[in-house]
Amino acid sequence: MTQIPDYSFESAARARGLTLIAGVDEVGRGPLCGPVTAAAVVLDPANIPAGLNDSKKLSAAKRAKLAAEIMQSAQFCVAHASVEEIDEINILQASHLAMCRAVAGLPTRPDHVLVDGNRLPRDLSLSAEAVVKGDGRSMSIAAASILAKEARDLLMVDLAQQYPGYGWERNAGYPTKDHLQALLDLGVTPVHRRSFKPVHNILCQAKYITP
Repeated sequence: MTQIPDYSFESAARARGLTLIAGVDEVGRGPLCGPVTAAAVVLDPANIPAGLNDSKKLSAAKRAKLAAEIMQSAQFCVAHASVEEIDEINILQASHLAMCRAVAGLPTRPDHVLVDGNRLPRDLSLSAEAVVKGDGRSMSIAAASILAKEARDLLMVDLAQQYPGYGWERNAGYPTKDHLQALLDLGVTPVHRRSFKPVHNILCQAKYITP
């Protein structure tokens, strides 16, 4: 039986007297370029969009429709950690930084945060719990995954206009065959993550070849 997100984690927190529950998720840990993006969402229990699910399980059209419904009915914030921050502090810590920024940017401070994954960000100074595979289990985290995915994909389409040839409008910066080939043919852009091995290797090779 396919699991779909429900409101049980949120209901359990509300039963403990925690009223405003935020779901938090990030997207973009695997790409070779661009920021890592996180979203925080506080759903209105009386007005939850139908069909919430892990963003990876939704079609682009369904995801866009749900994103619009979430932004109309819920409190939310989308935040990023930059390529420079990823290279400086590593992708895990940058993901956590983006999550903390998303929570801090919510219109109202939540009473409790449901974080996708098995680790909580160190700097999240709130009541919180980590939910493994939370984007497929918690409606709030699923909503956050949808907003984060939509926001980052749109950002990568914009970056693809600035740096054509890498296919980011299609691959969102992930290391697809065409992206890796473009790296070899066109070189490394300012928005590539230099700490990531395929990018680092090309930079080292170029340095070695250059007289």
